[in-house]
Formats: sequence, structure tokens, C-alpha cells
Amino acid sequence: MFRPTRRQTLGAVIGVAASGALVGMAAASTDTVAAEARSSGTAPGGTGAPGSFDEVFKGRRIQGTPAEAHASAHAGHAGHGAGYRVLIDGRELPVMQHGKSGWSSTINHYERFATPLEAARTAVVSLKGAVIVPFDPTA
Repeated sequence: MFRPTRRQTLGAVIGVAASGALVGMAAASTDTVAAEARSSGTAPGGTGAPGSFDEVFKGRRIQGTPAEAHASAHAGHAGHGAGYRVLIDGRELPVMQHGKSGWSSTINHYERFATPLEAARTAVVSLKGAVIVPFDPTA
């Protein structure tokens, strides 16, 4: 009859404990991601599309709306930054979605953020009180 050694038994126990810890961490991570999505302005329904927001951050008013809310006013820009509109103190901050890797803005274009709200907040910090200057491609 086969009888495992202490080393084999200890290895099996550690393996089972590590597996249980990984399953617990994965479940906690899923709960955290869902809670962050609810608190960071993500639209309900589990689509992952960000919802609208309107807040004051460090004395600056940040507003954001999905493309459907302003598509009629910006019909000429279809396909170019038409996914989401962010305003800081009434001036547009161009943001762009990078597939599943996140969002970026023209102020922090080398960084990725989970939501347009996070991109806008970081832009406010980076601006340090400066005003956003509109982009004019014809200039």
C-alpha cells in the first residue's frame, strides 16, 4: 500500500491552501471591480460604457456625457473623438477610448485611465489652474 511522505503531504496541503487563496482573491477582485464601476460613473447594465457625470473637482467643474447625448450637435466629427464629451469649466477636453485598455485625454495622452472621469480629474491636476485652449486644426 502506498503511503505519502511528509514532504508529499505538506506539498499537497500547501497547494490546496494556495488554490483556495487564489480563488478568494479572484472573487474579491471581481467584487472590487464591480464596486469601482458603480462608484466611478459607469452606466448601469454591465456594458462597461461610462455614464454621465457632473462634479466640481479642485474648484473646476467637470462634466461628461456619452456620444449619444451630443451626437446631433457634432455630426461632422463622426468617428473622430465622438465616443464621449468632457468639459472642464465649459471648455472641451478631447478624450479618446483605447479599446479595453482605457481612456486618455489630450492633456495626459501617454497615460491610460479606467474612465473619462479619471482622465478629466488628472487633466485638472495637470493644468494647475490653466485654461484649456481649443484645438484648431486649420491654424
